[in-house]
Amino acid sequence: MSRLKLGWIGLGNMGTPMVKNLLKAGFEVVVFNRTKQKEAELIANGASTATDPQTLLENCDVVFTMLSNDEAVKTVFEGEKGLLTNPGTGKMIIDMSTVSPDTSRYLSELCKKNHIDFLEAPVSGSVKPAQDGTLIILVGGETSAYEKAKPAFEALGKLSVHVGGAGVGSSAKLAVNYLLGLNLQGLAETVLFAEKNGVSKTDMLTIINEGACGNGITKLKTSSILNEDYPAAFALKHLVKDLGLAKDAGLDAPLIDPLYHTFQQAQQEGLGEEDVMAVIKSLAKR
Repeated sequence: MSRLKLGWIGLGNMGTPMVKNLLKAGFEVVVFNRTKQKEAELIANGASTATDPQTLLENCDVVFTMLSNDEAVKTVFEGEKGLLTNPGTGKMIIDMSTVSPDTSRYLSELCKKNHIDFLEAPVSGSVKPAQDGTLIILVGGETSAYEKAKPAFEALGKLSVHVGGAGVGSSAKLAVNYLLGLNLQGLAETVLFAEKNGVSKTDMLTIINEGACGNGITKLKTSSILNEDYPAAFALKHLVKDLGLAKDAGLDAPLIDPLYHTFQQAQQEGLGEEDVMAVIKSLAKR
């Protein structure tokens, strides 16, 4: 795959560092973003640019999409001068966005009708793992397409897992983000309860992180809690979206409704653009 020309659509907090890692690995990459100024840094790093998604796919062998929601992804595929306007054959599209399983299955069928290989490949991990190339990539689609894409996945993450057909990767991502939400709310409530009863945040977080309950996310979010500063590694609004997708996909576990309500309320209080850990500010008011 290193000899194939790659295209990339979506240069947000995740997309930009991911493209940088593909460039570092020696891939030729062409980028497209609606906000053209976001392309400048990558062009300086060796990428080239396309005028629209249609042109991007026409001039690339494989195109990755990394966008904010289902609607944005469908627009890039089906909109005016979208990826499927004049796709040709022998191409591959890999959607790395977090979307519903139904959307992934829909896009897979669209691509099949156009004789294009399709993979869904949402990731577990936020900005720092994207920068470090240590994401976990959850792949759904045909085995042959996965094997073809593996060299690129190796440049983007520490692990890729082929979990099944189209839609299964999205289900895995929604399941992971449900667990993420539970971890975050549990951590916030624990710290707030302890502080209310005389245990400092520093001491409580040390106890958590040095004990059996400590994990990657508790350690990652400790500095934000102590500094009361929540720059968005993963914006809270995106977790609200993902929990809603999980509910729509059939998640009816006992904790999903109160969890979803907690993060929804935090978003309504204006915390949507801050990091998911900012939920602690909302919970502190209750």
